[in-house]
Amino acid sequence: MEDRIWHQHYDYSVQTSYRFPRIPDHFLLEIPSNAFPDKPAIDYYGSKITFSELRKMSLRMANAFSRIGVKKGDRVGLHLPNIPQYVISYYAVLSLGAIVVNFNPLYTPEELKILIKQTGVTTLVTFDMVIPNVKSVLSEINVPRVVATSVFDFMDGVDTSTPESLQFDNDWHHFSELLSGCHNKKRPKIEVKPEDAAMIQFTGGTTGIPKGAVLTHANMVAGAYSCFHWGSASMPYSTPEKRMVMCALPFFHVYANIICMHWAMLSCATMVLVPRFEIDPFMDLLAGIETSLYLPAVPTMINAIVNHPKASKISLSKKIDMLNSGGGPIPVELIDQVSDLGIAYSEGWGMSETTSLGLANPVMGLKKFGSIGIPFPGMDVKLVDLETGSTEVPQGEPGELLIKGPTVMKEYWENPEKTNEALKDGWLYTGDIARMDEEGYFYIVDRKKDMIIAGGYNIYPRDIDEVLYQHPKVLDAIAVGVPHEYRGETVKAFVVLKPEETVSAEEIIAFCKERLAVYKVPKEVEFRNELPKSAVGKILRKILRDEELMNRRV
Repeated sequence: MEDRIWHQHYDYSVQTSYRFPRIPDHFLLEIPSNAFPDKPAIDYYGSKITFSELRKMSLRMANAFSRIGVKKGDRVGLHLPNIPQYVISYYAVLSLGAIVVNFNPLYTPEELKILIKQTGVTTLVTFDMVIPNVKSVLSEINVPRVVATSVFDFMDGVDTSTPESLQFDNDWHHFSELLSGCHNKKRPKIEVKPEDAAMIQFTGGTTGIPKGAVLTHANMVAGAYSCFHWGSASMPYSTPEKRMVMCALPFFHVYANIICMHWAMLSCATMVLVPRFEIDPFMDLLAGIETSLYLPAVPTMINAIVNHPKASKISLSKKIDMLNSGGGPIPVELIDQVSDLGIAYSEGWGMSETTSLGLANPVMGLKKFGSIGIPFPGMDVKLVDLETGSTEVPQGEPGELLIKGPTVMKEYWENPEKTNEALKDGWLYTGDIARMDEEGYFYIVDRKKDMIIAGGYNIYPRDIDEVLYQHPKVLDAIAVGVPHEYRGETVKAFVVLKPEETVSAEEIIAFCKERLAVYKVPKEVEFRNELPKSAVGKILRKILRDEELMNRRV
């Protein structure tokens, strides 16, 4: 790959490109199980599974899955939170050459039914708390094999569930019984090639029926090593024996899958599993950690952590040695808070279609507040005119971000029309509007679909979001475009205040008038107790906009 302007800003230990191993994704588990077999791979509320044990469990489960009929190319739905069974199942499924299909446990029965039918899932691994939803789905569609477990099954000192206690159907399989009943620890003799599909990750769930991004074994391995190499400048300061990663982001999203689980494999790091992020229990868990750890997160999580009453008592900088932010733009005000606490951080950008990786600020090198950073090694980026979709824009001007490289998906599952729209000559059209500065750092201006056109002005909602977060009483905020009879659209702000704070809509508007051009100032403000968020904590602007469209039609 020819030199790019951003290459000069790579950390001293990072190369401009890499030759990634041509191995299937599940082979990565071999690395820590050989290097540190007795080190805990998983810490689940104090219950530990070593890397050696994890490898053996995954192979036994692979052979157990094979016994009940799972074969290469089958789609296996993982309908699980961050529990040991997810990690065991993930490597078991890939060992058979089958394809992991990630399902959010919060999906409604209707959503689950649509996605199971869309991907042709023939095996579903689920858990106790959602069994009623699964039964509702299976009353309408056929899934040949269902495997059920309990969130308590891998906790020391807690009785393992039984088919009777889970109250599942007679033809279902019990996860722990499948595992205990299979002692075959040999690797399945199935050829899995780098170009084979490893995962189907749903994306675009707020714009109708989600599309399934097909990520290959090569994509996943490239993502794992890219993440590992990107952090290599700071790695020598933490020996493998001490490395830990807090897995509070859900594994059923590829972002957490890569930067938590896959990073842990290559770094030989212990994964501290958090099945569901709830701020008070999370702060208690963090307080009990005796060493510092890596914390991948999203801005809403970071906001909740640094503003929690216990934050000052537990000395966050001693608990978190590196904080990674993704899944949405992090407000500059929040970056200031993190930096003032003395916590190392890096902000980046990625999509399901790019195996969650694309650009990031260097770990040790030049960081720019508000920037998503520079492309990962081997990735190329260009900005094109929104009208033509092909002409590159001048440096400093906004354009649609196009990206290509080893982490870009193969296709959308059985959707050639959407695949052809998104992928052209290897370039992925992201739908994000960005600009590049004179040093090759990129800044997301906004989503192409989120741009507000009011009275002939193009307004990027993120500009308004940044100002709203500067208000000392605001905890969460987002701006959307709503219909307006004269201007076409106008700006409305949705605001969540910090606990025990009060402020009027007029005060919010006055605050914005001091900091924004008049045409960008919100004309309406609505206060809420919380804002709608995705599975990884990203505020969903489109849901709020759709609510407004619906309310204004009534």
